[in-house]
Amino acid sequence: MSEVRGSDIALLDAYSRAVVEAVERLSPAVVHIQVTGRRHGRENEGSGSGFIFAPDGFVLTNSHVVQGASRMDAVLTDGRRFPAELVGDDPDTDLAVVRIFESGLAAARLGNSDLLRVGQMAIAIGNPLGFQCTVTAGVVSALGRSLRSQSGRLIDNVIQTDAALNPGNSGGPLINSSGEVIGVNTAIIAGAQGLCFATPINTAQYVVPRLIRDGRIRRGWLGIGGQNMKVSPHAAHVLGLKAESGVLVISVEPGSPAQSAGFQERDLLVEFDGQPISSIDDLHRQLTDERIGRPATIVVVRHSERISLHAVPREPAYALNN
Repeated sequence: MSEVRGSDIALLDAYSRAVVEAVERLSPAVVHIQVTGRRHGRENEGSGSGFIFAPDGFVLTNSHVVQGASRMDAVLTDGRRFPAELVGDDPDTDLAVVRIFESGLAAARLGNSDLLRVGQMAIAIGNPLGFQCTVTAGVVSALGRSLRSQSGRLIDNVIQTDAALNPGNSGGPLINSSGEVIGVNTAIIAGAQGLCFATPINTAQYVVPRLIRDGRIRRGWLGIGGQNMKVSPHAAHVLGLKAESGVLVISVEPGSPAQSAGFQERDLLVEFDGQPISSIDDLHRQLTDERIGRPATIVVVRHSERISLHAVPREPAYALNN
């Protein structure tokens, strides 16, 4: 019995060490973002989390944290406070970049969210309810979820975790056992327990450079919700696919280019104008501003047959109204 207990304690110690070491690597880059601004016609104060991803003061957070802000301050874990300025904002992925004008700051290491597996450790760091640098740990509960952003667009390929989040965690990092950022904590489901979501860091790495360059992202829109799906090597060979995965269509927006083109739920999108599509990120890379208004030939697999559909991506209505 004592041997069993000793083995259990050793395992718990190893788990604790992994969490402690990961948090110690990353926590100096976590910031508490305090926001003052007008929302719904009233002056409000709010707060959220973020993390420094470049030593010259660029901070990644959620779009909904900074929305409507007239003033922002970033508080570092060592207590230093800096005014922050909005660099760029993308409500479609609920991501925003702000900057504090200070150099030599501790910056987070970014991981690769495409390598995530269900069941692996996930650690959230943030400022829930104003309690700075709070750590919670759990596992990656599911991958490939879709979550509707405040703009109305579906954020695809979202990470689900049971690492506890509360208001104020938004924008903080979700990290792995190596202390690398694998996601940006985005949302909780009100009234639920253990249902928390994060935008994958690979999505952020596509969005961030464009926000720094242009302040916003202008993108083409098809009007589908999707998730990554693998196919067997045999099926890929028989169907003549260039990759062993694609994007499974789980919803088609009414009145969208996808609906006009004849997309159906359960279609597997595998090619866009001759380019293989193996993931949601691949599709997003194709739907740039240059694609808006240009016809595209999109190959889907439907009932084990390759079908070519013709769609004309456009800007979504909510982007045109902003």
